[in-house]
Amino acid sequence: ASAALALLGGSVAALVLWKCLGKKTIQKKMEEARRTRDEGMKKMAKAVQQFREQAPSVQTDAILSLPLLELAGRLREGSLSPRTVLYTYLERVSALEVTQQTNCLRHFIPECEEQLQEIQQHKEKGLLYGIPVSIKDHIGHKGHLATCGLVQCLGTLMEEDSVLVKVLKRQGAIPFAMTNVPQSLFSYDCSNPIFGQTLNPLNPQKSPGGSSGGEGALIAGGGSILGIGSDIGGSIRLPSSFCGLCGLKPTAQRLRWCGCLLLSHPVPCAVGPMARDVDSLALCMKALLCQEMFQLDPSVPPIPFNEEVYSSPTPLRVGYYDTDSYFPLPPCMRRAVKETRCALQAAGHQLVPFSPPRIPYVMTELFLKTFFADGGRAWLDVFTGDTVDPGLKPQVNSCKMPRLVKKLLALLLKPLQFLLLLKLKDVAMISTCRSVKEMWNHHHQIQVYRSQFIALWKELQLDVVLCPVLGPAFTTGYPGKLLTAISSTMLYNVLNFPAGVVPVSTVTEADEEELKLYQGCCDDPWDQTLKQAVSGAVGMPVAVQCVALPWQEELCLRLMKEVETLSRDE
Repeated sequence: ASAALALLGGSVAALVLWKCLGKKTIQKKMEEARRTRDEGMKKMAKAVQQFREQAPSVQTDAILSLPLLELAGRLREGSLSPRTVLYTYLERVSALEVTQQTNCLRHFIPECEEQLQEIQQHKEKGLLYGIPVSIKDHIGHKGHLATCGLVQCLGTLMEEDSVLVKVLKRQGAIPFAMTNVPQSLFSYDCSNPIFGQTLNPLNPQKSPGGSSGGEGALIAGGGSILGIGSDIGGSIRLPSSFCGLCGLKPTAQRLRWCGCLLLSHPVPCAVGPMARDVDSLALCMKALLCQEMFQLDPSVPPIPFNEEVYSSPTPLRVGYYDTDSYFPLPPCMRRAVKETRCALQAAGHQLVPFSPPRIPYVMTELFLKTFFADGGRAWLDVFTGDTVDPGLKPQVNSCKMPRLVKKLLALLLKPLQFLLLLKLKDVAMISTCRSVKEMWNHHHQIQVYRSQFIALWKELQLDVVLCPVLGPAFTTGYPGKLLTAISSTMLYNVLNFPAGVVPVSTVTEADEEELKLYQGCCDDPWDQTLKQAVSGAVGMPVAVQCVALPWQEELCLRLMKEVETLSRDE
């Protein structure tokens, strides 16, 4: 007996030692990644200092204030040099307020100096000639990591540029920075255990949104003029909403990006541009939808950007709604839709009430069930040998529950079934696909819903739709408590429709007072949590969402441009 006890004690001690060693290994990898980032930042600051010594008279503020279209024009005509513009933005990035206060940068790309030399050898100047561009962490750049905020991704450098980066470079753009993301990309906050929490440059108490939160913070802080993000549930549009930017989620297959197992899904991931104005998004799309893109990846439909549609003065028939009847948004977001609707109508467009069908069903049975079809096991695998970020712990712990416990919970909570279906908050309660046949049926249900939605759209003869987007910016830490508050953006990922966000207003004192009366759907704990998340946001951006049918990005941008123009005229 004593021998058995000794063996058991030895086994426990060995297990404890193994876990301690594992934690030390994780910690060492994270420290090395942070050290590499900090060394890159020092190199960037040194290069900026050398440039400043060589060109002390450069008017940085004047360059930073130029809209992208004007900046691109000056670069192409030669009145500004790519080197001057690049180092002006690098100086802005290395400034204290953009990086250290927001923690938006994951890595500086030192090869930008090589790209600077390369574009000067080009026979023709591309549409993005000399434009510094920032890219989201997981968009592959040769010689750099694509971490997704995960320790297991820290050891593998990209062997070549992704197709998207190759096309950007061929169009003369200069990728200069990679930006921070939430761990596993499955969050609309922006925090991971390796590089930490990114903050909103407009208010450090607030989140920049996610998962393209590093991009949102960098552009809103003036450190980048054009960024590339990705979107599988709102990851371009939510940071754009939270940070006061314009962002476009195209039809998923319209642009090519590097593949990522984490985002291999029946609900497809899209990559798209983020910038200060709509014209910048249009220029980026025009640059990317070129022969190089179609040749490098034949799976991308060879559909060039249609300038005629984007620039057309023809009045639009616009469907609109200010709530999806699933997760009622704060009063200021509904106000934004109402004011924008009135402005569009006054400008000669035709406005038609539109009600998106069955959003609770879409959220629980189509979107979340797609993510957690296997009970979340594939997602949990990415955390193997990793530290889980606090913002993801509720979802991770829910997925770790044994199936029997989940069934018992479902039984105990059956009296609250209506509430749970209306506003499901715990991934433990999401049904899974228990067989291949169920999975095939689930995919079929998504296609059926898309067909029904398009039929309703066609019946009303709509060109585009105006609708709300989640906002204003949440206080940091709150996105993890309100997973399903993203229904306003998630819908158009399930449908795979192009959708974009435009800031139109800011939160007023009157909005803040009205928020005190907000009861949401049921005045339940989740509604109260939303109220807490968005409070204290006076002066923060308020945005609307614009949507078009698949492959009609130009029409979506057309509505966005109209909305932007009208909001600026007020």
